[in-house]
Amino acid sequence: MQNQKPGTRGRRRHRGGDRVTIEDVAREAGVAPITVSRALKTPERVSTKLRERIDEAVVRLGYVPNLIAGGLASAETRVIPVVVPSLSILTFIEVIHGIQQTLEQAGYQVLLGSTDFDLNREADLVDSVLGYSPSGVIMTGLRHNEHTVRRLKSWGRPVVEIMELGDEAIDMNVGVDNYAVGACMARHLLDRGYQRIAYLGAGMQRDYRALQRFEGHRKALEMAGVECDMQFRRDEPSSYDMGRELFKEAMARRPDLQALHFANDNLAAGALLEANRRGIRVPDEIAIGGYLGLSLGQHLTPQLSTVTVPRFEMGAEAARLLLTRLAGQQPKTPQVDIGYELTVREST
Repeated sequence: MQNQKPGTRGRRRHRGGDRVTIEDVAREAGVAPITVSRALKTPERVSTKLRERIDEAVVRLGYVPNLIAGGLASAETRVIPVVVPSLSILTFIEVIHGIQQTLEQAGYQVLLGSTDFDLNREADLVDSVLGYSPSGVIMTGLRHNEHTVRRLKSWGRPVVEIMELGDEAIDMNVGVDNYAVGACMARHLLDRGYQRIAYLGAGMQRDYRALQRFEGHRKALEMAGVECDMQFRRDEPSSYDMGRELFKEAMARRPDLQALHFANDNLAAGALLEANRRGIRVPDEIAIGGYLGLSLGQHLTPQLSTVTVPRFEMGAEAARLLLTRLAGQQPKTPQVDIGYELTVREST
């Protein structure tokens, strides 16, 4: 075994129960299984050159060390990890609720993981949760680092990606067209007769889906022949206070603005509160629109116009797709556009 050249056995595609084993990694790397085990458990006991060779074999084959001991090691658990960017943002809380309720009714439990919008942290989290042999996994978004994509594609169990739509899904996909959502609110503001419209967001260097909505917004304004690149943004996460700050900045720098399109309802709500505090009449002096359709919008004064996305149903549909595959069936379509609705209220 020690004299075998790395990779000479060729690579098998492992799906379902045909799980990549430590013996497969040993054959790929041209070493003994005990050497692979030592490199993974106590890497300091293996030379750097040999450890790199084994690491490369692990990545090529998509090997996941099984962290379940004894007779359960080859079994799937009735656990579904759900990996989201944040557990403090209302957007994801309602999606998780839909996932959890649907999966629990089918006898599965949800394991939550938060990445803080960090793709490297997401990769580490995926490596960790797959070691516990879950039945499937639900991920947020379609952008992951290369390691995560390879690992999930070679894993062989159901994967559902949520929150956006695209052609590069790992397996199955439930979400919304963020470009279309951004364009929807922009067109609504244009239809109301507003010409000087700004887009305002927070944490957009990490939340690329907010940038997608801005691109949809920008394109709609460009097609209408009005100023399209007016944007105010902060690096800090979204919050009511950040909405207040963005509102104050926009009004100070561009007092001629007629409408503000916020990246989410939390920011828009903070802006509405600040406008009320300062005696600025909405929408008579400035119109405000949001995104998500959070219930708080209808309790503000004036009530907030927004683009509503059915977040609970998005989560429930993701769970249903996964359950279909776990039942040994193929879903009618592996990609579901959950849709959106323009909710026009008093603020525009």
